[in-house]
Amino acid sequence: MSQHRTSGDGTSDDRTSHALPEYAERVLDVAELIPPGRVMTYGDVAEWLGEGGPRQVGRVMSLYGAAVPWWRVVRADGALLPGHELRALDHYRAEGTPLREASSGAEGHLPRLDMKRARWDGVTADGGADRDRGGGAHI
Repeated sequence: MSQHRTSGDGTSDDRTSHALPEYAERVLDVAELIPPGRVMTYGDVAEWLGEGGPRQVGRVMSLYGAAVPWWRVVRADGALLPGHELRALDHYRAEGTPLREASSGAEGHLPRLDMKRARWDGVTADGGADRDRGGGAHI
């Protein structure tokens, strides 16, 4: 994994001067593996790594996720990340991520992710696992 990341706002995050905890580094590595137009839940990432849980992954993403495609690590119910809905929606639309249109009674009328179609299992398109990139158990 690279020791240098660029955050979502275009600024540099030089990891040689800002050491991340090992678990955080591994979570961010998985977030970078998720292909455009696909998502993994917080729990999926933890299971893929073989350690931690959804809350630990969520904590890592909230603290360090700006340097990776944060919108690809999501809640299991497909709801958009509170406070970041419109930014995430722009990314989903640009990447062609499957969405389910909001019902007329939905708060804010925001769509949700279509988890059946958008969820990525950590396996490459050719059927091979990405284990050489640090993965553990695949979902």
